[in-house]
Amino acid sequence: MIALVLALCVIASSAPAKLGDNGERIEDAYGTIVQRRLRDDGTVSVVYAKGRYLYMVTFANNRSILESYSRANGTDLSEKEITKFLKANSGAKWVPDNSGSERHFKSSDGAAEATYGILNGRPALTVRDIRR
Repeated sequence: MIALVLALCVIASSAPAKLGDNGERIEDAYGTIVQRRLRDDGTVSVVYAKGRYLYMVTFANNRSILESYSRANGTDLSEKEITKFLKANSGAKWVPDNSGSERHFKSSDGAAEATYGILNGRPALTVRDIRR
């Protein structure tokens, strides 16, 4: 029984973080805090570094409402990486909605949208909750 509880804890802690998660869950998944900033609108922006990625998360009421993913070295994300980050943020299907110079995606459940383009001088995938 103890082994089962430990196994479930390990599985839960290794699951990726996603939109809507609280600060503690995000910090456990995304690693070391690089920068934290209170924004004028009352939200909090936090940048995390883990492995080869930088994660920028905006929190409102301790809930993730926007997340950006980029490589620490500033190179483009691969299609596989983009798909992985999109899938982690919604169980719904992501539909490409490309117009203009950036790539856009919408979740089929209408809960989130994403953009792949340049953010703070580096290619990044930004996913945001549109239900709020």
